[in-house]
Amino acid sequence: MSIHERSKEVDGKGFGDFEMDLIVDPAQHAILTIVEKSTNMLFMQKLPFGKLSKPLAKVVRKLLLPYKDSLKTITTDNGPEFAVHKDITKYLGVPVYFADPYCSWQKGTVENTNKLIRQYIPKKDSFDNYTEKRIMSIQKKLNERPTEN
Repeated sequence: MSIHERSKEVDGKGFGDFEMDLIVDPAQHAILTIVEKSTNMLFMQKLPFGKLSKPLAKVVRKLLLPYKDSLKTITTDNGPEFAVHKDITKYLGVPVYFADPYCSWQKGTVENTNKLIRQYIPKKDSFDNYTEKRIMSIQKKLNERPTEN
């Protein structure tokens, strides 16, 4: 669904509104990033299959299943890696909304978080150099950093 169909109440003040994106390395390996807007809680998962949509949807379901009862929305871009968004909606019972092309500010929370991640994983680096343990360490550091209230 278009982001323009999303409720205006998705302001990040209540728990349950998520944004997701991918960061990619020069070889097109991918790391999925999901951020809950009100808490800035970050989930990161290295994707061994790159940007393939069906396996990516399974990872999203696995990461967000513990929050199924609290999920309100997921917002992402309209890249082909998110083509099976209906599987996510069906499994988790949450609508997936798509930002307009070239309007990354419409999912600004995850975009800003990706910039923070790039302090630990520079764009030029291959994700082959990052173990799952190292990625979880980066996630933990970012989740424990102080935030503005």
